Amino acid sequence: MELSRPDARTSERDWLADRFQAYRPQLRALAYRMLGSLREADDAVQETWLRLDRSDAAAINDLRTWLSTVAGRVCLDMLRSRKASREYYAGSWLPEPMIGADPAEGPEQQAVLADSVGLALLVVLEALTPAERLAFVLHDVFDVPFEQIAPVVDRTPQAARQLASRARRRIQRAPVPDPDPGRQRRAVNAFLAAARHGDFDALVAVLDPDVVFRADLGPGSPRQPLHGARPVARHVLAVAPRFAGLASPITVNGTAGALFGRPGDPIAVIAFTVTHGRIAAIDLISDPDKLGALPPHDRTPRSARAVRAAQLPHIPCTPPPGGVEAEHR
Repeated sequence: MELSRPDARTSERDWLADRFQAYRPQLRALAYRMLGSLREADDAVQETWLRLDRSDAAAINDLRTWLSTVAGRVCLDMLRSRKASREYYAGSWLPEPMIGADPAEGPEQQAVLADSVGLALLVVLEALTPAERLAFVLHDVFDVPFEQIAPVVDRTPQAARQLASRARRRIQRAPVPDPDPGRQRRAVNAFLAAARHGDFDALVAVLDPDVVFRADLGPGSPRQPLHGARPVARHVLAVAPRFAGLASPITVNGTAGALFGRPGDPIAVIAFTVTHGRIAAIDLISDPDKLGALPPHDRTPRSARAVRAAQLPHIPCTPPPGGVEAEHR
């Protein structure tokens, strides 16, 4: 909602600050979709305010579009810089998770959140070029016209449209979470029960045949994605029986998930993408820096988290000959 122009009792800067605060949630959502990091998103929003504060407000006709475009430009610069410095990051990179209680506030809100900021979408966005990501997020999610996007990505409006189209095709191939939170939770509960009891067949039954398992333990512990129900089940049984009993139900980016560890001392967070009643993606985050984005009651100081994370055994994505793989061949 546009706010009225300032009266004699309100300074121009205070008026701008009020309008900016009204758009702050939208800008943070945009930045999170662009960066996959809540802390970096907050930095981008703050930089957007600083640029607004230095601008001539009288020359801005559409503040919502102006703020979205400026925030997008800030995120684009941050994303390009981060991608250049992440060349050493061999393996899966996953975003900082957004953690909620389970159940969430309601099925409708849950479905909206999962559709807009789910980990499955963020993982696909991360695979796009920075320009493709920006064009898609600004246009398809926040309705910014391509004429406004074009100068940000140094393209013509038609070229910006093509960027968004390419991104859209990639995103449409990503698994779409079931809209029913109860159905998601039932699949996750079945997965955890099978892992707890070491039931290989039950695990395979709850996994989609093309399931992907990704693990982000930080840049010092690379893990390549693992594909397929049977390989994923073997991998899970190699380690999960020791940790499944520590799982607490949570929501991760709006979908069913689990937090592993004692209250206040998490070892890992896992997000599950459930489609048609089966688990299509498992995303495990145990990077101590990313666990630092959890709500305060769910985390401990970084040093303690690092000690706990270091206790995770080194399990290769391809299990060695013999052992679990041989048993379930």
